[in-house]
Amino acid sequence: MNEHKPRILVVDDEPQILRVLRRGLEGQGFEVATAPDAESGLDIFKASAFNLIVTDLRLPGLGGTELCGRVRQSSTVPIIVLSVKGDETTKVQAFDAGADDYVTKPFGIEELLARIRALMRRSAAAPASLQAPLEVGDFRVEPDQRRISVREREVHLTPKEYELLTFLISNHGRVLTHRAILTAVWGANSSEQSEYLRVFVGQLRKKIEKDPRNPKHLLTEPWIGYRFDPVA
Repeated sequence: MNEHKPRILVVDDEPQILRVLRRGLEGQGFEVATAPDAESGLDIFKASAFNLIVTDLRLPGLGGTELCGRVRQSSTVPIIVLSVKGDETTKVQAFDAGADDYVTKPFGIEELLARIRALMRRSAAAPASLQAPLEVGDFRVEPDQRRISVREREVHLTPKEYELLTFLISNHGRVLTHRAILTAVWGANSSEQSEYLRVFVGQLRKKIEKDPRNPKHLLTEPWIGYRFDPVA
């Protein structure tokens, strides 16, 4: 592979999608490797370095969710999952396994390219954005280790959950609109995708609240967005 081109691994069992994505991504200056299933995709991933992975969720054998989980055992490479509309349960499982973003099928290549560029920018900028540890109320954020503790207990978070919770903690006490959160965490192209927040807020509440059904930290501001209170 060319060392100077960003490398993308695409995993999908539909040959036509693989051909279209290869052509579209290579036309934008990416180097592309493809795989028809998760097993061969993991083999390719282990054999070389990649800047990003695009994977379908419904694959023969191991599914896309399992692929995400296995990649996350050794890497923080950004992962975009391709999902059929309405497959919310599978999306949640993929996010919990470590996916960073999703694109609903059928999709346009321009939308996918925009999400790829946004994820790559944030991934490249991550080391430069490290700050000193932040401690407010019941929460402690340690950016150098990408670790968050609640009441001195470390919380296991996926990469995207970490980014979202860090943003909320950093802006504690403020009412944050859906648009502001989505733009900050997922990029400007996601500012209208409120379903991102419904999924991730639900997941975070299960991990940080004593009673997720009666949250004390991650509070909903009806019709506006969310407010984070670090003290229960």
